[in-house]
Amino acid sequence: MSNPISLKSAISRKILVINCGSSSLKFTLFDTDKDGFSANGQVDRIGTYKPMGFEYEGGGTKFEKDIEAGDHKSAFAAILNELTDSTHGVISNPNEISAVGHRVVHGGDIFYATAVLTDEVLAKIESVSGLAPLHNPVNIIGIKEAMAVFPKATHAAVFDTAFHHTMPSYAFLYGLPYEYYTEKKIRRYGFHGTSHRYVSLAAAEWAGKKPEELKIISCHLGNGGSVAAIDGGKSVDTSMGLTPAEGLIMGTRAGSIDPAILLFLMDSYKMSSADLNKLLNKQSGLLGLSGISNDMRDIEKAARQKDERALITYRTFGYSIKKYIGAYLAAMNGADIIIFTGGIGLWNDWARRKAVYQLENLGIILDEEKNKAANGVKTATDISTADSKIKILVVPTNEELMIASETLAKL
Repeated sequence: MSNPISLKSAISRKILVINCGSSSLKFTLFDTDKDGFSANGQVDRIGTYKPMGFEYEGGGTKFEKDIEAGDHKSAFAAILNELTDSTHGVISNPNEISAVGHRVVHGGDIFYATAVLTDEVLAKIESVSGLAPLHNPVNIIGIKEAMAVFPKATHAAVFDTAFHHTMPSYAFLYGLPYEYYTEKKIRRYGFHGTSHRYVSLAAAEWAGKKPEELKIISCHLGNGGSVAAIDGGKSVDTSMGLTPAEGLIMGTRAGSIDPAILLFLMDSYKMSSADLNKLLNKQSGLLGLSGISNDMRDIEKAARQKDERALITYRTFGYSIKKYIGAYLAAMNGADIIIFTGGIGLWNDWARRKAVYQLENLGIILDEEKNKAANGVKTATDISTADSKIKILVVPTNEELMIASETLAKL
């Protein structure tokens, strides 16, 4: 299977993809004259007053090292230094970069597609930062620093939420007074859109069909996780909501819960909104249920040793996915393909098995041997039986390539 995304262009372009977090900065450089990336890596421990960690692969070399403690400006300077290094660099100067594609988590109800970054666009991204206070402000820091380092490049914002803007209103509205939507834009937005779009294109290519011909349920399972219903190439529903806290049980996020629980906790334990935010996003999910870890590998190890809480956590996690699969079969009146992707979706055969357990009457039949052999596959791989009406695929995602493609389109 070839890659569903091509970066070929009539004019040679070098496109840098940036994913800026509060303490990390990931980068990937693509050259339209080459297949795959030219260089990639990340800087972590940014702003922690500890030496920053630097990982780099490119120019025929691969290394990890510690560099002097610093902020995001220092991290960008370090990246540019390695990209232009005389021995393993892949550009001679920053002006070789044609465009920079930035991952931005939340576009609110303003951005329905990739946007070329201007002062006006930046101001609009800032205006919806209240919807993603942990993500958008630091995304903006990354954009501003990158603009200073690569001043001649076209900079574009690719939004996690954009793919889901095709959801109908009856799918994105909550059962709250309507004015909360019209005045405060409280609605379901959804996330992981770049990943869901990429793997759905890869699945269509695997099937030899156009995306418009397929109904797909995409399960992006990692430390954060979401499920999307994709009908005819368009997202029609997704599990995450106003924020990434809704939906599946995740690494440290509780996922969907009865909202009255929050009122009960506030009254019983005198919790503040900050306490609840920490509980729901940092102390719950796999970590809170298992008491072991937010890493599924640790929980799987304990579960195989018959640790009761680990086993319960595994089953609860799989069941939360299974319910969304059933819901989206109903929403789309069936499906052709179910996709597993993300760190857990790609590498954990046990989690995949739990997610489709006892769905045979719905036409979903897992091939146990194929499933066990599919961990870490490099291309879309079928793990269903020959007589399974709905095919089950493991598909490695490539959000960086998708962002590069969206950015290239803006050139």
